[in-house]
Amino acid sequence: MTLQVIGISVLWLFLFGYVIVASIDFGAGFFNAYSILKHKEHILTKLIQRYLSPVWEVTNVFLVFFFVGMIGFFPKTAFYYGTTLLIPASLAIILIAIRGSYYAFATYGKPQKKTYTMLYGLTGLFIPASLSIVLTISEGGFVTINSSGPILNYVDLFTNPLTWSIVILSLSAVLYISAVFLTWYAYYAQDHKATELLRKYALVSAFPTIVTASGIIFELRSHNSVHYERLLDLWWMFGLSFFLFIGTVFLLWKRKAFGIAFGLLVGQFFLAFFGYGASHYPYLMYPYLTMYDSFTNDTMAIALIIAFIAGLGLLIPSLYLLLKLFLFDKGYVQGKGNNHA
Repeated sequence: MTLQVIGISVLWLFLFGYVIVASIDFGAGFFNAYSILKHKEHILTKLIQRYLSPVWEVTNVFLVFFFVGMIGFFPKTAFYYGTTLLIPASLAIILIAIRGSYYAFATYGKPQKKTYTMLYGLTGLFIPASLSIVLTISEGGFVTINSSGPILNYVDLFTNPLTWSIVILSLSAVLYISAVFLTWYAYYAQDHKATELLRKYALVSAFPTIVTASGIIFELRSHNSVHYERLLDLWWMFGLSFFLFIGTVFLLWKRKAFGIAFGLLVGQFFLAFFGYGASHYPYLMYPYLTMYDSFTNDTMAIALIIAFIAGLGLLIPSLYLLLKLFLFDKGYVQGKGNNHA
């Protein structure tokens, strides 16, 4: 295994961690806002706030690691993506700032205003939508290189069905991942009304998630035939992912083993996410940029790999302790305080 493959695998693992953790966070904010809009805040709001309170600080750590590592391992990505992502990335940063402001107002502002909660919920949809544009751009066909550098054709980008397939998938996946986890969380808290409501949200969001994922494969057939053929070569990964999806939906439908259902969901997205990444190999942006013509020197690469593996070694135990001491502490999850505080 080459340093390039090890480097991109470590980065992809961090990005996968961000997808799961951030999706739960984004979806929780949206469900909280939606419950207020539908006058069901008495069912969900307290449960979701107990989840968000200890978790929000660590959500963006995975994303920071990924972006720093991408520039460190593959310096040329700054040239190709820096200009093209100016608008989408700026929008995402603004939205993340709005989410951070929500915590300040929600924590120190009395009384808590509905406006802040609504903004927080909407940003949970707009952030993944803006970040998902990167996947579309990486498929090629939207960027041209001239003497002044890369130029992104926004008209082609936003009129292409592939763009909207990926955006819709990002939205439905966020809601699906979050709803399944929160169903498990509500069940653990012995909150039966919240469990039933979140279970309903999970089942409703499951269908568009699998449909849009299939739609992306169909769109790639005409947009990027090279990537499409490589996806077919890895059919077994996506097939296993689909069976895990069926398992999650089955357990939700039968109201059984919500923790196992979430574990199957993580496995489903892991296989699909890494199958997509492997089929994209070795391109970082079709057809201009590959892992091999943009890689840093070996000494820097080894140092980064060691640093990032050490980072994982700190993050994973930290997340475990967060889950153990706060989120799944029986007193805390039932709103009775935290014995460890």
